[in-house]
Amino acid sequence: MPTNPTIFDRHLLRARQRRARSRGPAMFLLEHVAADLAERLAAVLRKFDVAVDLGTPSDALRRALAEIDTIATLIAAEPAAAALDGAYPRVAADEEALPFADGSLDLVVSALALQWVNDLPGALIQIRRALKPDGLLLAAMLGGDSLMELREAFASAESEMEGGLSPRVAPFADLRELGALMQRAGFALPVVDSDRLTVRYDSAFALMRDLRAMGATNVLAERRRTPLKRATLTRMAAIYAERFSDADNRVRATFEIAWLSGWSPHASQQKPLKPGSAAQRLADALGAKEIPAGDKAGG
Repeated sequence: MPTNPTIFDRHLLRARQRRARSRGPAMFLLEHVAADLAERLAAVLRKFDVAVDLGTPSDALRRALAEIDTIATLIAAEPAAAALDGAYPRVAADEEALPFADGSLDLVVSALALQWVNDLPGALIQIRRALKPDGLLLAAMLGGDSLMELREAFASAESEMEGGLSPRVAPFADLRELGALMQRAGFALPVVDSDRLTVRYDSAFALMRDLRAMGATNVLAERRRTPLKRATLTRMAAIYAERFSDADNRVRATFEIAWLSGWSPHASQQKPLKPGSAAQRLADALGAKEIPAGDKAGG
């Protein structure tokens, strides 16, 4: 039986997230996403009895959702649940192996966690099964253009200094792939969109310090185990500054936030019309003359 490839070292990911928490994490990106997710959810005019915050690596999303009165019970689900805040019910859960019964949840939310899942199709299927009919998934994850500047600078520096490349920045999914995965997982009315946040730093080294403080440094399973050479790192920072700096010499870093929303299927949901079921012809609606197939305009 085929197994899913191991892209990320999730044990290392958890260790680095714990280290970031203990040293004072960089929260600006997560808090930005949490605020946006709360705003999106507030526009959904319905009540959610049981909701799960899946994998979000802090209480930022739960604090943002506390302002919304449409959620009766919010459960924090994350592998290191013991390290999470105590203000909410908690359960130790891995995004790749959900402990929830089928049809038990009204809402699943997640902020900046699903990009580290090795089997994202499988995780989405598990989420959809855990949702009650007409239950909602609303999640944000890093999209494919995130850290594109850092990826390019590392690739150029290693090619120039060492004559080859090694994986340094994770290959995040693009929107078309995510849309297909939502449909494959069986979600109804799936929507995938994105926004971009450009953050400016004094240097590439300052960006890398922030990534460490997010617990978001390189956790690729195929990463090079030998330390990065100082000369290569210095050249990377120089290339970054040459290609991605503004007039004030500060450098840019792109974070693409991919948004996923979809509903567990239910009979009450809107469905596409069957071919031939329209009550009015398109030509009549447009005030145009209908031309039979095979005829040429003006003929």
